[in-house]
Amino acid sequence: KDSVLGERCRVSSSMLEGATLDADVNVGPFAHLRPGTHVGSGAHIGNFVEVKESMLGVGVKSGHFSYIGDADVGDDVNIGAGTVTANFDGVKKHRTIIEENAFIGSDTTFVAPVRVGKGAATGAGAVVTKDVGAGEIVVGVPARPKPKKTKKKPA
Repeated sequence: KDSVLGERCRVSSSMLEGATLDADVNVGPFAHLRPGTHVGSGAHIGNFVEVKESMLGVGVKSGHFSYIGDADVGDDVNIGAGTVTANFDGVKKHRTIIEENAFIGSDTTFVAPVRVGKGAATGAGAVVTKDVGAGEIVVGVPARPKPKKTKKKPA
């Protein structure tokens, strides 16, 4: 309904409402793209992914079971299964920004407003409550920088 699909898009058993898809986007099955969604070329939005009021860049992959609401997602970001952008604090909606080439581990929850820097990564199950720097890896609840491994000195 009221959506625009670019050339060579494929939508399988999904609902699109007020969404815009650039060329070569693959959606579904059972995805729901709500008003204000714009998906960049070559992206894949898989089964049971819901997207609302979000801009997804070129080559973004969100394979399954995720909610992406009020987010700006850069090019070539991989969003793991079960990812949620928690965008509402009970009073106001906030945005999540994920910069290009980030890797989002399965079951990551973003408590907006937060920003994930270019090339950053989250571990599975991370709850991101603070900004993540470019190239940084965060893990845990709440998410914090992954400890660096130290080499043991020979005895």
